[in-house]
Amino acid sequence: MRLLWLGLFAWLSISHDAAARAKAPDKGSRGFVTRNGHEFSLNGKIFRVAGVNNHYLTYGSPVEVTRVLDDAVAMKANVVRIFVSPIIGSTDGSVANVFNWNSNADSSNLGVNGVYMASFNPKTQAMEINEGANGLQRLDFVVKEASKRKLRLIVAFVDYWAYTGGSRQISAWYGNKGDDRFFAEDARARADYKRLVQAIVTRRNSLSNVVYRDDPTIFAWELANEPDIQPFSVFNGWVAEMAAFVKSLDHRHLLASGQSSLQYKMAELRLPQVDFGTWHGYASYQKISAEQFADQITQYCAYAVSYGKPVILEEFGVPRSDPDRPQIYRNWMARIAADDRCAGWLVWRLVSRQDSNEYPQDDHDQFDIHNDGSPVWLALQDSAGLMTMAQTRRKFVRQQEDRGQP
Repeated sequence: MRLLWLGLFAWLSISHDAAARAKAPDKGSRGFVTRNGHEFSLNGKIFRVAGVNNHYLTYGSPVEVTRVLDDAVAMKANVVRIFVSPIIGSTDGSVANVFNWNSNADSSNLGVNGVYMASFNPKTQAMEINEGANGLQRLDFVVKEASKRKLRLIVAFVDYWAYTGGSRQISAWYGNKGDDRFFAEDARARADYKRLVQAIVTRRNSLSNVVYRDDPTIFAWELANEPDIQPFSVFNGWVAEMAAFVKSLDHRHLLASGQSSLQYKMAELRLPQVDFGTWHGYASYQKISAEQFADQITQYCAYAVSYGKPVILEEFGVPRSDPDRPQIYRNWMARIAADDRCAGWLVWRLVSRQDSNEYPQDDHDQFDIHNDGSPVWLALQDSAGLMTMAQTRRKFVRQQEDRGQP
């Protein structure tokens, strides 16, 4: 794997001058990202994803939000993935929260600072969307600041898990206590989900005055973060219904299910409304070696050709306790850059200095990435740059092929 990285980097460096003569992608372009077979496209040019995940951008302070986005730029990322959260019980406290909404922890550790996107109104027995300064205006800020930095956003409409409420909170409004199928099958939960989706997709940003469905800052919508609903028939039916609903509101943006895909192997890509596939993989949790995970990357990239749609490794990480962490990242991302079937990657997770001016410490997963000049940070910077070079190389090669040149 080390030889793969070194060889690929050397080859790309040698060909960089020739590739640069073919006009490089316009980083200032604000067209919509589309798909062309198993590749993403921006204004007729190949677009490959080198990105990051962050879980607290919709409820962190303005300073914390801009720090993350600035660090994403410093890492040479082009896409940031976020979730629309939190969702709570009720504002009067009569409907319980499924998470600690009043936590005094920092943002990275799920202290949500009184922010919520939706709640349940016991008087009307219905969902209420929070359009205020401690609600969807927080999302407005993220989108506007990302646009300033020429970053694209993947926006998951809801988190399937209960860390900040998510779909589990919506299910709890109706008495469910964690059944994986309830959110997908209950008519009330499905109706609430659609109301939330419609409120977001058709929202006019209070800061930019741009309606979300008309904003190319948004790379794509995702139905949820990891809606790993079982069995497959229930999952597939829910995705089919909700994907069709999203597309009825917005036909310009790309759409993915957001599932982790380790079980269903992207079978939802058969649905015409689903534009690309996502998978989430963690070798340390899967109990496989770094080399086996690299082989898994190749396997999932092959699905792109099978389905004729792009596939991205949307979440992955190596714990900091692994002494080979920097080289493992380099090897995995070199594998993606070298394989034209792979549309990109987003590492889990970029976190920046909190309002305390300290980096949060993740002692559980140990996957956090910091802009700290460490070997891991440099590996990610280099790898993001490598994806851009590979993107330019691929465009150059295609031009030569179109001209009938070797």
